[in-house]
Amino acid sequence: MLVSGELMNTAAYAFAPAVLVTPLGALSVLIGSLMGAYFLKEDIKVLGKLGCATCLLGSVLLVLHAPGDKDIQTIDEILHLAIQPCRQPILRPLSAEHTNNYVVFIIYCICVAVFAGYMILKVAPVQGRTNPLVYISICSSVGSVSVMSVKAFGIAVKLTAGGDNQFTHASTYVFALALVVTTLTQMNYLNKAMSEFPASLVNAMYYVGFTTCTLSASIIFYQGLNTSDWTSITSMMCGFLLNFTGISLLTLSKTASSCVSPKGSVREVGMRSLDLSHSRGRYDHVRTSSLEIEHARPRRLSGPGMDD
Repeated sequence: MLVSGELMNTAAYAFAPAVLVTPLGALSVLIGSLMGAYFLKEDIKVLGKLGCATCLLGSVLLVLHAPGDKDIQTIDEILHLAIQPCRQPILRPLSAEHTNNYVVFIIYCICVAVFAGYMILKVAPVQGRTNPLVYISICSSVGSVSVMSVKAFGIAVKLTAGGDNQFTHASTYVFALALVVTTLTQMNYLNKAMSEFPASLVNAMYYVGFTTCTLSASIIFYQGLNTSDWTSITSMMCGFLLNFTGISLLTLSKTASSCVSPKGSVREVGMRSLDLSHSRGRYDHVRTSSLEIEHARPRRLSGPGMDD
């Protein structure tokens, strides 16, 4: 099911913009909580229900107001978007105005590579097991590049399935290689974070970090949100904030539930007391031997040599 879910997520990037698909990952946390309540009979507290409603409202706002991507006809157009210089302000559609002589997305990828390399080689061996932000920052930054690679490769597969073979282009294999490297790195450090820290904490922090980095990469890649409607932009940002708040509330609800004493705690206390009683009996001979030594000491002092 995990593999099928990732395949469906990859397919979604080929048909929908990353600014819509990535934040909707909050629905996975929402559906997971609802399925846990239905199948595992988990109790969702008031805080958890409020978090579910907040995530749902934020997702509705995103679906209604997220702008679309530029229409892509070939995989080479995506490569051109990746290497083209910055041309316009961040909130305008693509145009030929305001040309600057620097390649923003390539600079972003270099910054991600330098940051991830420094965190992996220098910081992670020292603070990786004590600070969850170390592993999560690596996953989030590398994952943002992975999403762009997934989107490019997914579009290539979609166009190939439509009759226009994109596997004759070298850029398809460039994006496939980037997809493999970034995905392996992302999954490796996400698994490390899951093994060292509580899953609820990692999921919440990873969702916020991954969504923020992915949206930044998408805006840089497409050089804007492809819209100038401030109503849509404001509604979309409110949807992001509502999803962030809903995930935080769900995490707090799960953390509060895990802090409640389990039903088996009485039995555990009984076992501890039994172990203590065994330990008392185990060391009784030590106390007995010490008492015998104390009684034997006066007898030595009152021996035959002392009577003379």
